[in-house]
Order: sequence, then structure tokens, then C-alpha cells
Amino acid sequence: MLSERRLQVLRAIVQDYVGTEEPVGSKALTERHNLGVSPATVRNDMAALEDEGFIAQPHTSAGRIPTDKGYRLFVDKLAGVKPMSAPERRAIQNFLDGAVDLDDVVARTVRLLAQLTRQVAVVQYPSLTRSTVRHVELLALAPARVMLVLITDTGRVEQRMVDCPAPFGETSLADLRARLNSRVAGRRFTDVPQLVEDLPEAFEIEDRGTVATVLSTLLETLVEENEERLMIGGTANLTRFGHDFPLTIRPVLEALEEQVVLLKLLGEAKDSGMTVRIGHEIAHEGLNSTSVVSVGYGSGGEAVAKLGVVGPTRMDYPGTMGAVRAVARYVGQILAES
Repeated sequence: MLSERRLQVLRAIVQDYVGTEEPVGSKALTERHNLGVSPATVRNDMAALEDEGFIAQPHTSAGRIPTDKGYRLFVDKLAGVKPMSAPERRAIQNFLDGAVDLDDVVARTVRLLAQLTRQVAVVQYPSLTRSTVRHVELLALAPARVMLVLITDTGRVEQRMVDCPAPFGETSLADLRARLNSRVAGRRFTDVPQLVEDLPEAFEIEDRGTVATVLSTLLETLVEENEERLMIGGTANLTRFGHDFPLTIRPVLEALEEQVVLLKLLGEAKDSGMTVRIGHEIAHEGLNSTSVVSVGYGSGGEAVAKLGVVGPTRMDYPGTMGAVRAVARYVGQILAES
């Protein structure tokens, strides 16, 4: 365990390096920070921090920079994330309040996160498997053709065409709509199959085939495998950090193009708390020079998806964590009110 003073020195090194982009020397530390000890003591502390792998000397200059291990300890020992100012909070709320539908919410969230953090923003669409049904609408398009519209509690809307085996009257359609909603509205998607399995038996024999076809389409919609969708923005921000990536940012850009990699980076939505992965903690080799800050968002206190940012390990962790958390909170409020 590091002493409190050496932790203080490490914090000062991280803050200065993030702010100045220059390796930090003991003289600069004692001048800029009220450490209460002599430069010689700071040099001893820096030597101990280097021996334990928390800081490193990038070249022969007197300066040191934090390692992945140093950043990790800094993040783990953070007393709190940097709160957003009142004007920043208002700006977030005003920007997100203008959204007209779920796609717009996600698009605005990506733009906002990228602007606030000046990193790459990644937002996962709410997952169907963690959602509940708000309403099922059935619309007659032709005597034997129906449009099924599924609306979730997160504002996601899924539409499907259903070709029925026989003509289906408006009265029967209204009856099916009412019975279906009375069973599934407000229920989790995972519960729906059991809730509707005996529904065809409530209808006349000649209508049962059509009811079964509609239900089959509904259940297919609930379990579609391609539901995991992401939106990404702010990739151009990486060009500002060219010197933070060894050799080139190409491996980072290539990794960011792979949706599977990004989903793994964000992690499971059920782990809704703040997650910070730093450098070599990220399994993908192309991202070993980056850090990922992510958090779950959702309505009613339950995460339905995750959002976060990807940037160089030399990032303002308190500020980035504060921005990510604040945006997630506002997105959750919008989903709850939508």
C-alpha cells in the first residue's frame, strides 16, 4: 500500500501530465502543488513510485509519466467524479430534451458526449431483452395483411408486416389487439411467450391460424439476434491525440469499426455502475493505448443499455467520468418520460 503522501505525489503527476502533455519533474511538482515537503523528498517518492511501476521515464529527461498501473490507482482512489456545472447541466438537458424519437435521442447523446469529453462517444441502443412492452398496435392493411407495431418502455418502435393465412375482420383484429395488450402491456419481454401461448384458443376456430401467425411474428420480433445496435461519434477527436498512441492511431480506428469489440468494451448492461478500463486491461490489442469509461442508462433505475467514451489513457478521468454519468442520468430521465 502506498503512503498518503506518495498517493498525493501520484495524483499530482497524473493531473500535471494530463494537463500539460509533458513528462513531470520533481521541481515542477513542488512549485505547482502544495505537497508540504522538499524537492528531495518528492524525488525519493517519485523513485519509489517508479520502482513499484506506477510511473515511468519515457526518455532520458528528468520527467516521469503515469503508467496504466498508475492511472488505475489514481482512478481507484478518486474521492469523487468532477460534477458538471449548472450551465453544463442545463445545456445537456436542453440539448437532449429536443429529441423527437429514440433514434434522435441516441444520435444527440453521441454528439453531446463527444463534444463534452472531446473523445470518441459510443452509445448502445436499449436492448429488447431488458425492455418491457408499452403497447402492441395492429393495423389492417388488406383483408389478409396486418402491420404489427411493438412499442417498448424505452421508446423503441419495431414494425413488422404479417401475411395472414385467411382474411381477418376489423372486429376480430380489435379483439386480438385488446386481448394482447391486456396480457403483455407493462410486462417484460422475456415473460411474453408464456403470457400469450394459449391466446389462439380464445378465438373462433377459423381465426386461430391468423392469431397464431400474428403471435409468431411478435415473438420473432422479441428475440431477434441483431438487436444489439450501437452508434459511435467523435472519431475525429482521436487525431488530436496522435502523440498519445504508439506509432499510429490506425489500430484504434480499426478496432472502433468492429461492433463486437465495442459491445465487449461497454460490457454487460446489467453491470450498470461506472466502469473504467485502462490500457492493457482492455483485451483487444489495438486498444491497449486507450481507456474506456462506460456506465449503464435506463428508466426506473434499471439499466437497459450502456454508453461511454474511448480515448487515450492520458485523459481527464474525473471530468470524463462526471460527463458520462451526467449524460446517462439525463438519457434515463428522457426514456422514463417518453
